[in-house]
Amino acid sequence: DPFALGTMAVDCGRDSVTLRWRVAQSQIDTSLLRLGGCYPSSISAGEAMFQVELSDCNFRRLVTGDTLMYMNELTYMSGPKAQLKSFSHLVVCAYERPADWAPRIFDPVFHTYGQGDLVFHMELMKDDFSGPHLSSEYPLGSFIHISAAVEQMFHQPLLLLLEECVATTTPELQSEGLVHPIITNKGCLVASKTSNSKFEPRQKASEIRLSLQAFKFTVGKEVYIHCNLLAWDPSGLDTSKKACHYVKGHGWVLLDDPYHSTLCGCCDSSCESRKTSGIASEKHGITQNAVLIGPLVVIDKSLA
Repeated sequence: DPFALGTMAVDCGRDSVTLRWRVAQSQIDTSLLRLGGCYPSSISAGEAMFQVELSDCNFRRLVTGDTLMYMNELTYMSGPKAQLKSFSHLVVCAYERPADWAPRIFDPVFHTYGQGDLVFHMELMKDDFSGPHLSSEYPLGSFIHISAAVEQMFHQPLLLLLEECVATTTPELQSEGLVHPIITNKGCLVASKTSNSKFEPRQKASEIRLSLQAFKFTVGKEVYIHCNLLAWDPSGLDTSKKACHYVKGHGWVLLDDPYHSTLCGCCDSSCESRKTSGIASEKHGITQNAVLIGPLVVIDKSLA
C-alpha cells in the first residue's frame, strides 16, 4: 500500500495541479518520485511537491458524461537492490465538463479499454510526442508516431510491451482483409528491418513509444492499426516478453536493456512463449488483446 509509505495531497486548479507527498518512512528518497514524466518542483525534508500544468507531465484526458477527468500516475522507482519496493498511485482531477466542450472530429484515441484495475490507451502523437496528432493524413515516408500506455490503479509498476501490431484496411481483423505486419513474434518490430521505424527511448515504464515510417500499404485508403498490449513485471523479460527493433549495422536491439539483446535473437526465427499457468501469469502481468487506432491515411504526394 503506497499510503503506508507516505501521504498525498492533491489540489486541482483550473489548469494546474499541486501535489504534495509527505514521507512516512525515512528510507524514501523523494527525488525518485515522478508525476507522469515530471520531476518534483521542490524537495524538502520529508516532502516532495509538484506544481504542474494539466497540459504537461503526460496527463491523460477522459470524458465521461458530464465529467472531464485528467489522470496521471505518481510513481516511485527504486533501484533493483533497494529494500523499498517501487510503487505507483493514480492521480485524478475531475471537473464539470464545460458546456462548449466538444470532442475533435478526428480523435486519435479510437478506443480505451479497461481490464481489472488497468486501463490501456493508444493514440497517434505529434512529432515530439507533446500531444495528439490532429490530422489523419501522413505523407509516404513520414513518421507515424504512436504512444501506448497503461494506467495503473493499484498495481506495482508494470512495463508496457507491444506483443503484436498489424495494419489493416478494416476496423475489424478479417481473414480475407489486407494485413501488413508491423510487430510480430512477441515484440519484434519487423517494420524496422525494411524502414527507419523504431521504438523511441522510454519516458516511463508504463508507456511505450513507436515511430513507424509511413509505408506503401493501400496508399490513399483508410488504414487501421491493431495491437496486442502487454503490461508485465519489469524484471520478467524473456524471449516472449520484450521490445526489439532492428538497428542497421548492429542487428536486433532490446529497447529496455541493449546489453541483453540476446533476447532478440529469435526475431528472425520463432520466439516461443514460455508455458505458465493462468495463476502464475496473472501475478506477473496482463494482456489486452484488442487495441485499435485510426483510421489514418497514407498519401503519396508524387501521385498528386
